[in-house]
Amino acid sequence: MADLYNDNPTLDGLKKMDEARQGEVFELPSNEQASKLFYIESYGCQMNFNDSEVVASILAEDGFGPTRNMEVADLILINTCSIREKAEDTVRKRLRIFDKLKEERKGLVVGVLGCMAERLKKKFLEEERLVDLVVGPDAYRDLPNLVASANDGERGVNVLLSREETYADISPLRLDSNGVSAFISIMRGCDNMCSFCVVPFTRGRERSRNAFSIVAEAQDLVNRGYKEVTLLGQNVDSYKWENPEDKSVVDFAQLLEMVALVDPDLRVRFSTSHPKDITDDVLYTMKKYENICKYIHLPVQSGNSRILEKMNRTYDREWYKAKVDRIYEIMPDCAISSDIITGFCSETDEEHQDTISMLEYAQYSMSYMFFYSERPGTLAARKYEDDVPLAVKKERLNEVIRVQNAISLKLNQKDEGKIFKVLIEGDSRKSDQEFKGRNTQNKMLVFPKKEGLQPGDYTWVKVSTASSATLRGEIVDSPNK
Repeated sequence: MADLYNDNPTLDGLKKMDEARQGEVFELPSNEQASKLFYIESYGCQMNFNDSEVVASILAEDGFGPTRNMEVADLILINTCSIREKAEDTVRKRLRIFDKLKEERKGLVVGVLGCMAERLKKKFLEEERLVDLVVGPDAYRDLPNLVASANDGERGVNVLLSREETYADISPLRLDSNGVSAFISIMRGCDNMCSFCVVPFTRGRERSRNAFSIVAEAQDLVNRGYKEVTLLGQNVDSYKWENPEDKSVVDFAQLLEMVALVDPDLRVRFSTSHPKDITDDVLYTMKKYENICKYIHLPVQSGNSRILEKMNRTYDREWYKAKVDRIYEIMPDCAISSDIITGFCSETDEEHQDTISMLEYAQYSMSYMFFYSERPGTLAARKYEDDVPLAVKKERLNEVIRVQNAISLKLNQKDEGKIFKVLIEGDSRKSDQEFKGRNTQNKMLVFPKKEGLQPGDYTWVKVSTASSATLRGEIVDSPNK
C-alpha cells in the first residue's frame, strides 16, 4: 500500500489524499439514508478485508449503515495490520487525520480494529489518546456495546483472544462492489510460530470453521451471482474440522472438493498455504476439478536452510524444492507464487544468494517481497539481533525484485499466443473500453470489450503481448481458435 501521507496531515488536504487512495483503501458502498453511519478502512492481508465484512454485518444488525464519506460518519473504524512497521506507520498517520475530524465533529467515535489493537492498546487509548475503541480480531461481536459506551464518554477495549470464535454464524456484508469475487474465511489464528511473525500473538491459536457453514456461504454467494470465492486462512492446509454429531473429520482437501461441487461455474481459490502442510491429496483435488484454480501461494521466505531454521519454518531448502517439484509433477500448468524476506537476522551475502537461486529454481509467477522488519514480541525480537544494516536489506530486496520481475516477464512471454479462459472482473484500471480478468493461474489479462459481455461472465482471450505483471490480448470465440 502506498504511503501517501506526510507527518502532519491537515483537513484541507484530506479530500485530495482520499482521491489518491482510491483502489488502495477498502471502502463500503454508499448508504447515506441510515440514521447512524460508519466508515471503515482496511489494511494488510485478505483476512483483514474479510474481517471488515464481518464487522459491517455486525454493525448493520445494530442499525448502522455504511458510508463512503468519513466526514458524515458517526463511527470511523480502521482495521489494522502489524506484519510490518510500515503498515503501522501508515495507520498512525491515518489516525491523525481522523483526530482532526474529531476536533471539528463532537460525538464522532474512532476505533482501531485488528492486529494492532492487541499490541498497541495502551498507546492508543492512554498515551496518544487517538481513539475511543480498541477491538481485537476475536471481539467484534462486542462492538455495539463498546460503541454505546464510547457514546457515553467511556473508552472501550476488548482484545481478548478466543479458542472458539470463528464467526461462522455471521453472514459477511459483502463490500466488494464488483459482485464477482468474494472471500470466505475457513479458519482463524495460527499455530505456526515463525520467529519473525506476530500473527499467533495477535490472532490467537488455530481453529477451523464448521465445514457445512462454509459450503452454505459459498452456495449463498452463487445464488447472488458471484462467480469466484477465495478460501482464507493463515494456513489453509492445516484446516481440520470435526463434526460433533458423528466425529468424522473434514480436512482441507475434502473441504476444497465440497466447495468445488457447489457449482461448476464457481471458481475456487485459496490462500495461504504453508509448505509443510500442503498434501498430495490437495494437489490431486486441484487437478481433478477444472473450477479449482491452478495457482498456489507457497511462501518460502528464504532460500537458505540456516536462515529457514532461524525463522522456524520447519523445512529446509532441499525439502522446499522437492515440494515445488511435486506440485509441477502433478500439475504442470500450475502457477506458484511466494513471499520473500531479505535481510533476516545474521543473513550473509552468500545466504542471500540462496534466495536468488530459489527464485530461479521455483519459477514463481510473482512474489510479495519485503526487507525484514523486526516486530516486538516475536521470537526473533527476543532472541536474535537485527544486525543486517537497512541499506543492505534494501539492496538485497532490490535484487530480489529485479530477478522476480525478469522471471515473471519470461513466464508471461511464454503465454503469448495462448488462449485462456478468463473471468471478467470489471473495467481495466486505465480504460473503460477494456475489461480486466484473471485466468486459472491468477494472471491478470486486459482486453478490449465485446458487446454482450459483462463482469461475471467467462470468455476466451488470446494473449498477444505480455509485461511482467499483465497479459494483453483479444477475445476469441473458442479455446481452439
